Amino acid sequence: MGIHDERVLHAFEQVPRHLFVPEVLRGEAESDRPLPIGFGQTISQPFIVAFMTQALRLTGQERVLEVGTGSGYQTAILALLAREVWSVEIVPELSERAGAMLRALELHNVRLRVGDGREGWPEAAPFDRIVVTAAPAEMPPALLAQLAPGGRLVIPVGADPELQQLELVVRGEDRVTTTTHLLPVRFVPLIGGAG
Repeated sequence: MGIHDERVLHAFEQVPRHLFVPEVLRGEAESDRPLPIGFGQTISQPFIVAFMTQALRLTGQERVLEVGTGSGYQTAILALLAREVWSVEIVPELSERAGAMLRALELHNVRLRVGDGREGWPEAAPFDRIVVTAAPAEMPPALLAQLAPGGRLVIPVGADPELQQLELVVRGEDRVTTTTHLLPVRFVPLIGGAG
């Protein structure tokens, strides 16, 4: 399906998706579609997780900020591909559940926090890569500010789920950013503290 990064493909072979979905849905875990994980959230379809991860162009040396830990599935993939993963989730129960699974898989290069993902993780910034797994209506300025020179940010943007675009933002060494539309997507909205 166009995923050609061997490191990404290998990481997918190592992370069993069925462990990150509710037990009642484990029979559907290998299907290429999103599945509900509770609290109005979903685990993204494997293709989208792979596509977004590949777009980050991880070499293994990066510090990655993930906004929207959710089930922890993409967090686990990132943990195999990056030096450090810092992941923010607004739903405490999801963060706790993801943390337990990541510990069970012995992925120790991940830090989790409960908070408003639109604010990122400012005290740990800058990040070489940022990936956002829920869609804000527009690009959160705090996330752009936390992207290191030479960094890449992959994010779905759009208030209307029918019109969302997956965007890649690249920050040059001169701090000028360029944005590329990658493909149309449908994500749950990125909610904040009042959401």
